[in-house]
Amino acid sequence: MRDDLKRMAEDEEPQKGLAVERLRAAWARRKWLAVLVFALPFVAALSVIFALPTFYRSTALVLVERQQVPEAFVPSTVTSELETRLHTISQEILSRSRLESLITRLGLYPGLRKQVSTEELVERMRKDVKLELKTTNAREGRQNATTAFALSYRGSDPQTVALVTNTIASFYIEENLKVRERQATGTAEFLKVQLTETRKRLDELEARVSEFRRRYLGELPQQMQANLASLESLNTQLRLASDNLLRAAERRESLTALLAEAASSPQAFGGSPGAAAEPRTVRLTRLRQELASARARYTEEHPSVGRLKAELIATERESAEASAGGAGATAGLLNPYGMRLRETLSATESEMKVLKAEEQRLRAAIGAYQTRLENTPKREQEFQEVSRDYESTRQHYESLGKRYEAALLAESMEQRQKGETFRILDPAFPSNIPAAPNRLKLFVMSLVLCVGLGGGALMLAEMLDTSFHSTAELREFSVVPVLVSIPRIVTEADRRRRQRRFRLAAAGAMLGLILIAGGSYFIGHGNEQLVQFLARDGS
Repeated sequence: MRDDLKRMAEDEEPQKGLAVERLRAAWARRKWLAVLVFALPFVAALSVIFALPTFYRSTALVLVERQQVPEAFVPSTVTSELETRLHTISQEILSRSRLESLITRLGLYPGLRKQVSTEELVERMRKDVKLELKTTNAREGRQNATTAFALSYRGSDPQTVALVTNTIASFYIEENLKVRERQATGTAEFLKVQLTETRKRLDELEARVSEFRRRYLGELPQQMQANLASLESLNTQLRLASDNLLRAAERRESLTALLAEAASSPQAFGGSPGAAAEPRTVRLTRLRQELASARARYTEEHPSVGRLKAELIATERESAEASAGGAGATAGLLNPYGMRLRETLSATESEMKVLKAEEQRLRAAIGAYQTRLENTPKREQEFQEVSRDYESTRQHYESLGKRYEAALLAESMEQRQKGETFRILDPAFPSNIPAAPNRLKLFVMSLVLCVGLGGGALMLAEMLDTSFHSTAELREFSVVPVLVSIPRIVTEADRRRRQRRFRLAAAGAMLGLILIAGGSYFIGHGNEQLVQFLARDGS
């Protein structure tokens, strides 16, 4: 086995040596072709690379400062996410009018103004401006938080590039303040309009509730207990009035009977003092009992109490006068006693009229309160329907009032710049390091590509050439033995002719290289579109 491996190695060595010899021979024959194919694109590429304009990029770091006042005290009305707001601000800043004004004011893209339209200049500047968000690492259950963002701009003049970058960064700061203030003001104005409309609606409903209360006063649900208490009091007064009326009727019947007895038997009151004093004694006893009963039921100011007191005093005076006059006056008592009976009867009838009127009044009042109590369930349902909208509107109005006050505080906070703001942490400075094009990378890529073109041209020429260049190639191709090899005979004239052709070819190649270099330089000089294209590929 070792012998086989040794034999295979010995066979490979001549093959490698033969391949190297063939490459050397091919290079000797085709080297000028390969050099020319390599030199033409390489010179063109070098001319373009070093003729391209240089662009610089400056970056400004903008810090996002959170709300300075704790949200527990003043909640912010700007609820949009920072990333969404930055996108909105970018659309505003990168608008056509804003960028066109900035291009005109700072004199940007002087070489392109005469070549392209304004829309293309604006689009070019949009591509030159770059926004990159700086976020913190997300914790468990939380999203990434944007703490800062980097703004950069690319241009041909480092000083102008830094100025444009800082200007755009200041645009972001100003626009953020305007957006937040505009949102806070808009929220406050919206809540104010809603509060005014709700207040009008509340006033209308309040007027409806007040009108309902005035119309059905006494039948409202909250007055039901008072009505029940009043009804019970009226029923008590009605019972007392009925009892008084009943006693007055009994008293009238008794007086009527006494008058009839006095009229039929006048001697019964004129024969002796004891007979004349008997009715007064009975009357005094009865009046005292009625007065005690009236005082137990009424106050001293009640008409019944006053009347009974007056009757009692008058009767006591008459009894005293009769006792002082003796028996001689007994014969004259009949007429005063009858008159007194008639007066008492008349007073009793008047009292009965008053009591009847009082009873009718109480019954009417009781009927009115009963009607109120009967209508209370109906009025309760109607009142609920009326007051339901009023209560909900009142609660909504109070809620809007609190929100409006919070919105005013948030608006004041935004106007005082105490909310979320942007601050330039690192301003942009002129950069001495070109951002584009990457000439080293382009040079390496061009070198590799041109070497590949030269090698490919050499291999293609060898593949297309079918002639034999040595006796070994002829022996490999033909089985006929080669007897003799005659070398090429070159004379002095052939040598001079070949030198002339070489000089002419070299001069033509140099001229071609110069023309290609000049044309490439002309193409690449100031060609910002080509730089944009190469930068888009990552160079």
